[in-house]
Amino acid sequence: MDRNNRIKIKICGLSRPEDVAYVNEAMPDFCGFVINVPKSIRNVSADQMRALVKELAPGIIPVGVFRDEPLESVAALLKEGMILMAQLHGHEDEAYVRELKSRGDFTVIRAFNEKTFDQAEGSAADYILLDNGEGGTGETFDWTLTNGIRRPFFLAGGIGPDNVTQALQQVHPWAVDMSSGLETDGKKDRQKILAAVQAVRRWNEAETRSDPQTVPDGSGSRSQME
Repeated sequence: MDRNNRIKIKICGLSRPEDVAYVNEAMPDFCGFVINVPKSIRNVSADQMRALVKELAPGIIPVGVFRDEPLESVAALLKEGMILMAQLHGHEDEAYVRELKSRGDFTVIRAFNEKTFDQAEGSAADYILLDNGEGGTGETFDWTLTNGIRRPFFLAGGIGPDNVTQALQQVHPWAVDMSSGLETDGKKDRQKILAAVQAVRRWNEAETRSDPQTVPDGSGSRSQME
């Protein structure tokens, strides 16, 4: 297993300075901010997101998570450069994805659930994310439903330190996306974040040791999008 095949880590739903501090300590590959989704307990405004991203450690890729946000607003935030990827978690269709990508050199993740997994393979998005329902449920879904997906995907839905290793063993996604599974009483929990990230890293290290083709590349510990 080489660095390009290691499973990436995304921690989503940061809304407080403490959350950013925990993520800076854990150093996942990506972190997500739920922007302008009032019904989410993790919702932040664009201005709140900007303030939080300014405190983010270099090497962690900030992702804006949107649900039915006007395309112009998403494109503007991407052009601004405070977020480097857009994750679409609402009713955005493929026309929306293609139009957004036509506005610039933007990286787009589109979320799918059990009812729409059959559409995921052909999406124009750069990455797909497989989740339970509309997301934010804190519940897993039947992971065997991912068996037919051939392109790289983020696995989401109720994943945390207690079940992330099982998820990696059963699904082996391109990346694992964790949010509610890293919380206690609706707030990000430092110990859960560190435990979950360490579990993924142990998995990657074990896979590397078992792969005779792996050659150490001397890279530092900070994660980058590969």
